[in-house]
Amino acid sequence: MLSERLEADSLEELEQLLEGCQRCPLWSDRSNLVFGSGSRDAQLMFIGEAPGRAEDAKGLPFVGPAGRLLDDLLAGIGLTRSEVYITNVVKCRPPGNRDPLPEEMEACHPFLARQIELIEPKIVCALGRVAAGSLLGKTVQMSRIHGTRLNGDGYFVVPVFHPAAALRTPSSMSALEEDFRNLKKYLQQEEVAPKTVSREEPEQLELF
Repeated sequence: MLSERLEADSLEELEQLLEGCQRCPLWSDRSNLVFGSGSRDAQLMFIGEAPGRAEDAKGLPFVGPAGRLLDDLLAGIGLTRSEVYITNVVKCRPPGNRDPLPEEMEACHPFLARQIELIEPKIVCALGRVAAGSLLGKTVQMSRIHGTRLNGDGYFVVPVFHPAAALRTPSSMSALEEDFRNLKKYLQQEEVAPKTVSREEPEQLELF
């Protein structure tokens, strides 16, 4: 499934395809699909792990407390939500807000990959360990890689701590603010990430 390429020519068409998706059991319990929101031409794209209760209720990503912190962090580097694009690795809420399972992330991957292709961001910011691991195809230690710029497939991946983690552990807030200042610096640089031939092999997802 990881090699599958969805033939959708716009985000609207891709969202219509996803509305009828039953590739994993998460679809059966959702109140709303949480596809994504923001600028279709964003240079900066944020990817979280999965919708929570508030997101499932409204059908929009990052609308709870973590979303309000994300808005504040964006304001701190001179951006608004309307200038970036925000989505998640999986588009339906896992039960009890647990981490998405590897098979759930694999089922949603073609949709996420096509979202990135259609938006063509310069930087994809992975919010938290799960999103970073999914984008990089391996387990990650956020304490080591947060705020760094890594090569993706035609874009740079910048992992940062999840805003919800900073709300739970205020001592990590300064690191998150510094990571966002790095995002601003990376956006201002002219360098472009190289395109890769193919994504990591599927078995690496089993490391989560």
